[in-house]
Amino acid sequence: MTESSTAQTGSRAVRQRPGDGNPFSRFFAAVSLFVRQILDELRKVVRPTGSELLNFTVVVILFVLAIMAIVAGLDFLLHRLVLWVFAGS
Repeated sequence: MTESSTAQTGSRAVRQRPGDGNPFSRFFAAVSLFVRQILDELRKVVRPTGSELLNFTVVVILFVLAIMAIVAGLDFLLHRLVLWVFAGS
């Protein structure tokens, strides 16, 4: 790998060494690079269609309801077990 290929960020080449420039300009250069990288990543996001979103929502709701039923059933059984052990009823 050459030095020029490793110094590329997006379509712009970074020409400065890390210690060059004053701290104020380095800070804003870092913030600018950070925002550019965020925007590059946001362009890669694939948003679901309306039907996919509806399907995902239904699956999540059904999964949550199933887990709630399991936890409620275990809670009821453990409650009965504790009453039977300690209260004798």
